Amino acid sequence: MTLKVAIVAGEASGDLLGAGLMAALKREEDCQFEGICGPAMMAQGGIARYPLDRLAVTGITEVAGRVPDILRMRRDLLRHFRKLRPDCLIGIDAPDFTLALERAMKRDGIPVVHYVSPTVWAWRRYRVRTVARSADLLLTLLPFEPPYYEGHMPAVYVGHPLADQIAESPGTAEAREQLRMEEDGLVIALLPGSRENELKAHAPLFVRTAMRLAMRYPQCRFIAPFVNRATRVLFEEAMRAEGAFDLPLVRMHGHAAQAMAAADIVIVASGTAALEAALVGRPMIVTYRVSPFSYHLARRFIRLDYYSLPNHLIGAPVVPELIQNKATPDHLVAAAERLIENPGARAEMVAAFAGIRRDLRRNANQTAARAILDLVARRRAGAA
Repeated sequence: MTLKVAIVAGEASGDLLGAGLMAALKREEDCQFEGICGPAMMAQGGIARYPLDRLAVTGITEVAGRVPDILRMRRDLLRHFRKLRPDCLIGIDAPDFTLALERAMKRDGIPVVHYVSPTVWAWRRYRVRTVARSADLLLTLLPFEPPYYEGHMPAVYVGHPLADQIAESPGTAEAREQLRMEEDGLVIALLPGSRENELKAHAPLFVRTAMRLAMRYPQCRFIAPFVNRATRVLFEEAMRAEGAFDLPLVRMHGHAAQAMAAADIVIVASGTAALEAALVGRPMIVTYRVSPFSYHLARRFIRLDYYSLPNHLIGAPVVPELIQNKATPDHLVAAAERLIENPGARAEMVAAFAGIRRDLRRNANQTAARAILDLVARRRAGAA
């Protein structure tokens, strides 16, 4: 019997998580997937009622302008899923969108899984109860997350799929050969974000930083992977606006791990890509900017020692973090120079990342798939 799976992802990282999970589920069962899917999920057979980029937006003021469209999507999905009567619903991250949908489906008796814990360890701790009301099972990517849910709901740490995938990433020389880059010389990877509003905030900053580093290190080359054409176009528009026509930049579609593997250092927007850089084992500088209103409002609620996941997992300020007002070309260039000129600092950072790789490698896709199928089997047995 075909397993009907409703599945909803909200951003590029969720698309990759969803695709890996779908592949693992298909190895166990004949499955049909439908919901909000990105390109990777569609490649696994997912039927996209809406494309993922309709949800890929961040920041309080940035989201506000999209609220009517987002609410319409959610109402339509709920009506559709109620007609479909799937065997389970999987919401991948994007909690502000997925949890309300999950809660309604759970009330209808559909087994519900939420994949990726909200950052309850950073802010809005009350969301533990919201997740518990919305889902029957939580799958977490990080080892310190399940204890927050004890006494509220089942939460299973499955590890991070990136850690499993990146174990097979190429070394620097091999990555440069694959990209047809010269083996010698300084290479800096630029990862300004995966969402369009992140590119609008970060592209000028990254372009100006790269221009200054190119003047400081004339033999330096840059590499930038983009998740889609829209984000690449926004970056190229910033290059034109800044007059950076001759910036020695290799542009790629996807393959972020390969781009990082080819680099000596990485300048990255805070998020999943920073964790990816740590798993690849590349020294990095983390930066991020949102609208001033979003930032000042969020600061009232965030209880966090570190912004980047690598620092949070290590429990120490190993990675430089240049956030909001510190996210300037001057600060980024200075931080990059410190890493470039200090091989010892780079080596210490890379050594600290080894523990992250060890802790997060848990065959995540298969572990997550097995937990979902066990939930569905228990529900079917209870209904028999």
